[in-house]
Amino acid sequence: MKKRIISAFSLVCASALIFDFCLDSNNKNTYTASNTKATLTAGAITAGAVDIASLDSISVTDSDAIATAKSLGDIYGYNNLGICNVSEGNLNIRESASTDGKLAGKFPANAGCEILREEGDWSYIKSGEVEGYVLTEYLLTGQAAWDKAVELAEYVATAKTGGLRVRAEGNTECEIIYQLAEGEEIAILDNTQDQDWIKVDVDGDEGYVSAEYVDVDLSLKTAMTLTEARYGEGVSDVRSALCDYALQFVGNRYVWGGTSLTNGVDCSGFTMQIMAKYGVYLSHSSRAQANEGTKVSTSELKPGDLIFYGKGGRINHVAIYIGGGQIVHASNKRDGIKISNYMYRSPIKCVRVLYD
Repeated sequence: MKKRIISAFSLVCASALIFDFCLDSNNKNTYTASNTKATLTAGAITAGAVDIASLDSISVTDSDAIATAKSLGDIYGYNNLGICNVSEGNLNIRESASTDGKLAGKFPANAGCEILREEGDWSYIKSGEVEGYVLTEYLLTGQAAWDKAVELAEYVATAKTGGLRVRAEGNTECEIIYQLAEGEEIAILDNTQDQDWIKVDVDGDEGYVSAEYVDVDLSLKTAMTLTEARYGEGVSDVRSALCDYALQFVGNRYVWGGTSLTNGVDCSGFTMQIMAKYGVYLSHSSRAQANEGTKVSTSELKPGDLIFYGKGGRINHVAIYIGGGQIVHASNKRDGIKISNYMYRSPIKCVRVLYD
């Protein structure tokens, strides 16, 4: 699931028209403005640099300032922002303005979109790579959407290089616990005062990445296209059906120890419940599941196979391969059940539990 990046300063003070923020190369603890057209008015902050640690205490409450900023255009990366307003799960995006319309994608609760036009009770939206119709009654729009965006946006770090090293502590002498693919987004756990290292969450594990090799920004979730999973030729109906079934839960909650696909599940609980529907009964443990099938190589992977990841060679995470180089998995509290590239981390083991 791709996410729309939002400028950090835009959320700090919506009365400023400021775009394209990046980490200063000489001070990884500040954001710098590359295009400043107005003066920041939040407290004593001025344009030029904002300390990461100070941002948590800043909020936008001046509706007039927000309205002024909106009139300048595209402050949040959206001209006409909509926020998915459902209590949980996903809102269906359809190809036509009808409840019988073919599904085009899934719009997670609290995700953002661009409202392109309205047609009766329906809005035609674009979110991430998905375009289609949703019922307008399930969208926050106007002022309510802008206010909600300030509340929902979260810090993410995006890897600028392949093999990004996630370390156990914030130094180059300690253990490398993961390596991430280029472009992978990971949640930032806190705004550390350290200038060189950023604390992150990778599938529920804490670690540190060098600020030099990531872009840091604020983001809103966006929709997931149903065509992200490509099964390829020679895939059985059972495998295709299993992947389709798993994908309908994308956007639902991650809960450690959970086993409910709708109310909260962890990584092994997710694979356990998905496989159980198709007559395969697994333990509620990623390490145990790794030994409950036949080992296969990455070149032999088929949709429905399990891929295992780990820390220091010890398995601690499991996902379902869905084809096209992608997996679906219960990742962490921020993202819940999501789609990722299967090489977002280096797999430790691949296992086949479906035999067809």
